[in-house]
Amino acid sequence: MQWFRGRFAVDLRSRAKAVRDSNACVVVIDDDPEFRESLERLLRSVGLHSRLFASIADYLGSEPPDSPTCLVLDVRLPGQSGLDFQHELAAASVKPPIVFITGHGDIPMTVQAMKDGAIEFLTKPFRDQDLLDAVNVGLARDRARRENEEALRALRARFDVLTPRERTILIQIAQGRLNKQIAGEMGITETTVKVHRSNMMRKIKAASLVELCRMVDKLKLLPENSDEAS
Repeated sequence: MQWFRGRFAVDLRSRAKAVRDSNACVVVIDDDPEFRESLERLLRSVGLHSRLFASIADYLGSEPPDSPTCLVLDVRLPGQSGLDFQHELAAASVKPPIVFITGHGDIPMTVQAMKDGAIEFLTKPFRDQDLLDAVNVGLARDRARRENEEALRALRARFDVLTPRERTILIQIAQGRLNKQIAGEMGITETTVKVHRSNMMRKIKAASLVELCRMVDKLKLLPENSDEAS
């Protein structure tokens, strides 16, 4: 059965996005082999790499892609359904971008999928461009997530090289204490605090106090009620 209207009906916008996503992967999970192959051809036509699976069990038995990824997932599958898989992932605090496809959609099903974070819910037959647009949104979202996680790992690595005294001073600065207050509490001179503060700012690569406070917030170094306590 031909699900798509117009073979390779894609516009230049999709091709431009695909160039930026050349290292991305679209995981297609559908039990219809002809449909999977049609999707693979469509995605390849805009420069997107895809991996095809007939069931969720097949996908879980494979090595996950180490790149920005978007799942194109059929709702009804042999074994575990697409919606059940989404629930299972959400329960594990894993929320990959998912584009749902189905030949038997209804409003409650659509609402639940979107409420649980789906990018789009498409009913067969659908326009090629609608699928490509949804996939591009998913890939962009996953790329941003990966970049944020990488930035956080780099920030943690910079924090880890700080000395215990530099870490203590960092926390106290973030809590709004002045150099003089920090010196009195730690039993060192204000000049020594300034030296450690300068070294700490250089090592963690904070150009300003505002940027330092943002880093502390990202690293979750302060208790949530720290403002009230101080």
